[in-house]
Amino acid sequence: MQSLSVIVRQKRDHARLDELLQQLEESRRHQEDDLLREIYRLVFPHAFAEEGVLWPVMRRVLPDGQALTLEVEQEHQEVNELVAQIDRLPAGDPERDARIRRLVEVLKEDVHDEEDVLLPRLESRLSDRQLQALGLAWEVVRRTAPTRAHPVVSRRPPGNTTSALPLSIIDRSRDRLDAMASRGTRPQAARSASQRLGTLATRLEHVPLFTRGEDPSTSRT
Repeated sequence: MQSLSVIVRQKRDHARLDELLQQLEESRRHQEDDLLREIYRLVFPHAFAEEGVLWPVMRRVLPDGQALTLEVEQEHQEVNELVAQIDRLPAGDPERDARIRRLVEVLKEDVHDEEDVLLPRLESRLSDRQLQALGLAWEVVRRTAPTRAHPVVSRRPPGNTTSALPLSIIDRSRDRLDAMASRGTRPQAARSASQRLGTLATRLEHVPLFTRGEDPSTSRT
């Protein structure tokens, strides 16, 4: 039953992220976009589940939970902003390369903070049964969470939890369309549809309900 613990689930994702970041650092230019997409599909649902499930619990059970989770939320916000910038820049642009390097740095810092500070503190305050229940809730959210950067959406409930369903539907639809384009299945139509959905997602991010609960240090409204 230990494999159901939220600690084990988190560390499993972290190990996979470490593999992908190493591949990205060693990759050639033509491999870069595919690796970035795989990193995004791992990182954003993972972070969304943390922000919606784990960090609220930490703020309740730890006296310094507010400060601890805010630091990680600020890292998550920087990741969202970096990815949004990377996606707007063409391959080979020096600015894009610099942002990718910074993205790798921030992701490694985030894993370090979680594994060395947050997760041990959480583990010390909850029983095995509670950690397993939290792991199941985290997994449900992770499997249904958005898969792309949304820098305007709140990093805290209720904004992030209420935005999850519509943004997840859009993101996962875009993932399928982008996969079609990569396979050569009506690539122009698929890319055009994905871009239109991206525009819709950007508009949705600014819905006031989706920005509620945000700490001022991570607000981009």
